[in-house]
Amino acid sequence: MPSSPRPLRKLGFLTIGLFDEADPRRGHESTLEIIELGERLGFDSAWLRHRHLQYGISSPVAVMAAASQRTSRIELGTAVIPLGWENPLRLAEDLATVDILSGGRINPGVSVGPPMHFDEVKGALYPDTADVEDFSYERVRRLLDFVRGKPASDFSGVQGFEVFSDRVQPHSPGLGRRLWYGGGSLSSARWAGEHGMNFLTSSVVKAEGTEGPYDFAQIQLSHIRAFRAAHPDGADARVSQGLVVIPTDSASPEQRAKYEEYAAKRTPRTTSPQGPARLMFAPDIVGTSEEIAERLHAHAAFREVDEVAFALPFTFEHEDYVQILTDMATKLGPNLGWRPGA
Repeated sequence: MPSSPRPLRKLGFLTIGLFDEADPRRGHESTLEIIELGERLGFDSAWLRHRHLQYGISSPVAVMAAASQRTSRIELGTAVIPLGWENPLRLAEDLATVDILSGGRINPGVSVGPPMHFDEVKGALYPDTADVEDFSYERVRRLLDFVRGKPASDFSGVQGFEVFSDRVQPHSPGLGRRLWYGGGSLSSARWAGEHGMNFLTSSVVKAEGTEGPYDFAQIQLSHIRAFRAAHPDGADARVSQGLVVIPTDSASPEQRAKYEEYAAKRTPRTTSPQGPARLMFAPDIVGTSEEIAERLHAHAAFREVDEVAFALPFTFEHEDYVQILTDMATKLGPNLGWRPGA
């Protein structure tokens, strides 16, 4: 462990973008307004959490496109797009298009594995190919190849009046180095490093050993080190940490009580591995910015990163997110050594 934590270089936030089924526009507008606020506050990045068949962001690429036209500086990311729902070639076209429109500001994060509730949705998603779809890392590799400009077709040239390319168009040259893998296991961390991706590590990791006691921060630290050991950039390879952090500096008494109740309800799941996948959850961190900074500086994994995308809690109100983001940018960030972007 380093003797002292790295100064925080990039401050970001992650939102799920909840909405009311009866009024979905209002929820999406709230998400865009929050991203605009993030830019005004100097945040370096805003990330969208992906949700299919739920009341959250189902199309983060579309939301990024909208946000790119309402902002000019802040980077826009996804954490994460589950590739089991996507065709890598079509997704590569969409990502490159939005990256061009944004001026090279998007940071797509992806993950693999079968879609959630696959047995219930496969008839709608893959009615003819469900049994042969490949949900392994190969799906990510295909996306990487297409985004990085490798051929997607055996044909290029002129046919009649039309000109065809053998690679995805538009091609956005810098996008290939801004692709992230969201992983919670050692194998994911190593694979992302070996393939030159960036690494998103969240508030969920896998407790893969059979012997306890289990310490979330130490497990996450092992993933970060394994990723960098496998990456061509070594210690300079980019890692972003995504814990749930709720500063209360300017919160009302009612907001503080709500935040503390939210965290308390989620705390029991943090004490031991959960479910067949043996998932370990990080405790939510609620308190003043000084208290949060002290806890983060003692966190073994946080000490090895200089980028974060703090996750906004679910189910809060728009004004709660305004307060939380304002405190993050004006209080917590400076306590972590961060300075706002211009």
